Amino acid sequence: MFDRHRRAGLEELGIDLYVRRDLPREVPAPAAAVPLHGQTQVAQPQAQAQVPRETARTLDWEPLREQVAECTRCALHQSRRQTVFGVGDRKARWMFIGEAPGADEDAQGEPFVGRAGQLLTAMIRALGLRREAVYIANVLKCRPPGNRDPQPDEAASCREYLERQIELVDPALIIAVGRIAAQNLLATDTPIARLRGRLHALGERRRPLLVTYHPAYLLRSPGEKRKAWQDLLTARQAFARIERGESVLS
Repeated sequence: MFDRHRRAGLEELGIDLYVRRDLPREVPAPAAAVPLHGQTQVAQPQAQAQVPRETARTLDWEPLREQVAECTRCALHQSRRQTVFGVGDRKARWMFIGEAPGADEDAQGEPFVGRAGQLLTAMIRALGLRREAVYIANVLKCRPPGNRDPQPDEAASCREYLERQIELVDPALIIAVGRIAAQNLLATDTPIARLRGRLHALGERRRPLLVTYHPAYLLRSPGEKRKAWQDLLTARQAFARIERGESVLS
């Protein structure tokens, strides 16, 4: 039985309620991914980047938020209106990680609040969850000018912040939202079409991670929403297995 929030999410995704009966009930066989170990597999910050006195790896939530707000590690601090730290339940079982703030996010200081954010909220509802019950963050904490793709040194400069957020939340399952988030997290240039549909192991702790399309892409290509729904089904099935104490990674 669908609750009203999940039904609303499915309707916004354009998914017929009977679709899930025709889809496989088993989680696709997990495949090996390229885990990221510390900072060694990403580009290093430019030489002129400022390094804070205290490493973010040891900070709790509020000191970490303050350090992000004052960050000048890369040139993006010169054009931002404010940093976009993250939002949601800090002990969430689900964590969604996107690419970078856009204009709406830069104005409001919260990730995924524009049209793409509304669709992400619908996707979360389709999972039977509330936006407030998950944690949402981005690879970058500052908006790139013109909403361009993050540059390697920018992602490297923010990496420590994101890794600390993941450690503090300690989610059971991570959803990488979009190609850039997925490739940065997994330290790979593999196309998103090949990253989807299977579970990956993130980092030394091998956290289960699943890749899906970015809501902004789905708004431009609504025909791909069905694939995103398949990703969500895979995520739900994997999460259920995790909650039962089963292994979902090889």
